[in-house]
Amino acid sequence: MVTGIRLPPPFNRLAWSNLAAQSADQIALAAASIVAVLMLGAGAGETGLLQTALTLPFPLLAIPVGLMVDRMPRRQLMAGAETLRALSLLALVATIQLHLISWPILSLLGFIAVCGTVTFSVAAPALIPSLVPPDILPAANARIELARTTAFALGPALGGIVIGWIGAATAFGLAAILSGLAALLLRGLREPARQVPSRRQLLQEIGRGISFVFQHPLLAPVFITQFVFNTALFLTFAIFVPHAVYNLGLPAAGVGATLGMLGVGMVLGALLAPRIIGLLPFGTVIAIGPFAGFGASILMGLTIWWPTPLLAGASFFLLGVGPILWVISTATLRQTITPRDLLGRVSAVNILAYAARPIGSALGSLIGGLCGIETCLLAAVAGFALQALVIVTSPTVRLKQQPEITVC
Repeated sequence: MVTGIRLPPPFNRLAWSNLAAQSADQIALAAASIVAVLMLGAGAGETGLLQTALTLPFPLLAIPVGLMVDRMPRRQLMAGAETLRALSLLALVATIQLHLISWPILSLLGFIAVCGTVTFSVAAPALIPSLVPPDILPAANARIELARTTAFALGPALGGIVIGWIGAATAFGLAAILSGLAALLLRGLREPARQVPSRRQLLQEIGRGISFVFQHPLLAPVFITQFVFNTALFLTFAIFVPHAVYNLGLPAAGVGATLGMLGVGMVLGALLAPRIIGLLPFGTVIAIGPFAGFGASILMGLTIWWPTPLLAGASFFLLGVGPILWVISTATLRQTITPRDLLGRVSAVNILAYAARPIGSALGSLIGGLCGIETCLLAAVAGFALQALVIVTSPTVRLKQQPEITVC
């Protein structure tokens, strides 16, 4: 339990499904990066290109998925996406077992698997307000994030350990089983009926969700901050595995354990979130994440001069414990001030900030290939400083309490 609040059984089923789906995602992502370095001999440039392929579904599919979320049964859409992810992961198992694994195959099947992550990320925040009353939305979002952060804590470490002990095929197979479990849990979820909004022209429907976010004085700076944050974060992710292997001297299990510190911090942050949101002004809670990210980037930058995994682990821990408060508080903000019929599209626009992920990965590949890992780490510090500046100068951080819920 995140708090003493009792959450409805349909929501708890969603939370368990989320845990399985996010665990599958994290194990598969960690396995893909480790396979790229240890089996395919990747350096900073190649791992950056792989990260780019694994993040492209976010900008390409977020808006189309958002439209479907507003018009289709959300649980069915999510269950179908998880089934597709399971099939793509099983295909990766087969290619490894048959010694057919290659850069194109790893990138293509990884791209398909991430489509399930995009669908879950868009649909779940839109589904939650129909499963719980408004006054416990922060607790519900904290529970969802606790499930996700548990996956972040255990997934990379488990992926690294499984690859080190048993092999890459087993890691992808475990992820496929978890995706199948997530789909089964979703199929048993009873989703409340809702009125489907009248159909408009496609561009008009898309434009309504986009304009709502970018014309809103509270949501616009949140989007910009999140976009810059993701750029800097995935610039770091793009070069961390080769940095950890070649500069910090870590084996596969050590790489997974260090990455897993991100999840450990996220779990702690998710557990503390309801209490922190109750004690501090709502806008102050929102500001904590960006400043924690900036501090984490400084710690990672220090590994240039002090190449110890302890600093890297502390950096990932701080990247987890602070920004998870951002995720929970900004999700609650969107759910309360967004009209009900726009939740899917506004959630999709939020996910569109993940378009920064392939940008960050591509920058990591480019800068890492041309200038080296050290320059990448310093560029990430500059990016994290910028996103902290954006949010601290916005009206969002001056909110005293959670806004009243908007119905239409």
